[in-house]
Amino acid sequence: MRILLLHADFIEYQPISKEIQAAEDIPSKSSNKIDEVIVALIAVEKDDDESIIDEVGNELKTYGEMIKCDSLLIYPYAHLSSDLATHTAAQSILNSIEKKTRDLFKIVNRAPFGWTKSFNLKIKGHPLAEHAKTIQKKTVGKTNTESTAESIALKSEEVLKSSWYVLVPEGNLVPMNEYTFEKDSALRKLADYELSKKRTVVEVPPHVKLMKRLAIADYEPSSDGGNMRYYPKGRLMKSLIETYVTRMIHEYGGIEVETPVMYDSNHPSIHSYFNRFPARQYNIQSDNKQLFLRFAACFGQFLMAKDFQISYKQLPLKLYELTRYSFRREKSGELVGLRRLRAFSMPDCHAFCRDMDQAKEEFVKRFELSLRVIEGLGLSSNDDVDMVIRFTSDFYEQNKEFIKTFAARLEKPILVEMWKERFFYFIVKWEFNFIDSLGKAAALSTDQIDVENGERYKIEFVDSDGQKKYPIILHNSPSGAIERVMFALLEKTDKDANTGKVPALPLWLSHTQVRVIPVASKHLEFSEKILDELGKNNIRADIDDREFSVAKKIREAESEWIHFILVIGDKEVGGNELVVRERVAKSQYGIALDNLIKKVKLETSDKPYLPLNLPAYLSKRPLIMV
Repeated sequence: MRILLLHADFIEYQPISKEIQAAEDIPSKSSNKIDEVIVALIAVEKDDDESIIDEVGNELKTYGEMIKCDSLLIYPYAHLSSDLATHTAAQSILNSIEKKTRDLFKIVNRAPFGWTKSFNLKIKGHPLAEHAKTIQKKTVGKTNTESTAESIALKSEEVLKSSWYVLVPEGNLVPMNEYTFEKDSALRKLADYELSKKRTVVEVPPHVKLMKRLAIADYEPSSDGGNMRYYPKGRLMKSLIETYVTRMIHEYGGIEVETPVMYDSNHPSIHSYFNRFPARQYNIQSDNKQLFLRFAACFGQFLMAKDFQISYKQLPLKLYELTRYSFRREKSGELVGLRRLRAFSMPDCHAFCRDMDQAKEEFVKRFELSLRVIEGLGLSSNDDVDMVIRFTSDFYEQNKEFIKTFAARLEKPILVEMWKERFFYFIVKWEFNFIDSLGKAAALSTDQIDVENGERYKIEFVDSDGQKKYPIILHNSPSGAIERVMFALLEKTDKDANTGKVPALPLWLSHTQVRVIPVASKHLEFSEKILDELGKNNIRADIDDREFSVAKKIREAESEWIHFILVIGDKEVGGNELVVRERVAKSQYGIALDNLIKKVKLETSDKPYLPLNLPAYLSKRPLIMV
């Protein structure tokens, strides 16, 4: 069942005509207006039955209590789902919901079933005024089945009360309602996104079209929503980003490990942490165990660290894993392209620290690491990302100067969420967010100071006094999910195009860095020698040997965003220079092959290299239909 709850100043609706033959009879087609009401738009789906009625009623009642409204309108709304129940089943279930909620609300109305209706409503402007919910029938006593669970922390996150500020570079904490945002600034959009809590996607963001057109990735229709297929170009791009981020964490001192993707929900340490982490899980019943798919690398790394013998001299101890994959059962209406997925690759680095002083010192080091990683990936910390930092009021009062250093270092204002009390396992958390063209934020780099899980998992170290103590744990992903990096880079190219720049991926992430185009078959042998020389120097190059016109080959190379295009004719075969078309610079010039190689290698010198993962000859490649 799909439900969209709207807290409205009013709704006015009028039945127009019967939409189905089985539409219920109504006394009149007159207009109906209801003031100060919860409008529950409900789509009943195929698997729904009477077993979910109590849960639906409780969900509606909980929402009503949160927003302090005791008037409800049940509104049949088939447009929320493409997997609808039969008319008879849907009407029966809606009648049962109406009967159930009459005991839970002061006023309950129901719009007629099976009618086309016109309606006009005004939604209130507070953060909880729009709330989407999916409710599924419980599966009991089955093996190898999947269901969804929500942690207590996630439910707390939906209703937690906090205060919002802007931390300016000078160190002042300005209440958000007193801060003057620059018009249409990314920080303003981020603030609107955080306060509205509107995560549902109603438009297709530009990167979705780009990832398809460039044959990077696409939706996998035979899988669960939020699981993608990556074509060769996308797989290479992912691999390069993974390699780069992993290398940067190795240089920082991260010790790479590997842990399982599923865990026992009833394990003592995991069970309690399960309800402290704000995420939705995939649950699997296997044999006699209730398992869940991991939504982070925390479980495996903490259980591993518990079995280590650790001295204070070895702290901070930094464990790292690139999870392929982490799984989160995100709401279907929030899934879009590479921005929000249900299966994603997350570089996850935990640092086990001796005390709060060491934790804060390491927190700053990892902040610097994240800045280097973000910049290295091709995103600007000044122009492309905005920061949110969240902490408890107690932590802020005790660490004001520490908090101020982040805005000073970033040299731009930071959005601040302050909690009166701690809801989760961490006392402070920061995030770099990329804002797309639709105003939706996606968190990239992040870190947290965790004060609970050392003790929860019984991770111990021997301190200088010989006593066993629990470490403070930091949770850092210096890049965020690999897929979100790809999302941000593609969205950035769209923004560039809208400002007159040439859209392009960084050269080191481009699938083909140099395209060689022979004018005729007699130029193929010389073109192959160039291709061979480029490959020897770790430059990804291919050759368009198809029987198309040169103009068509150039157009296709441009449409694939290839940075350097070499057209090989009689002049090039008999001369000392090649004519190169440089796409981003919009220029064409003569250059010796050695100098072109130096130019490409200089631009990619500090980045990883992987060879081409498609045939070098375009005639040998399959045509990917997207």
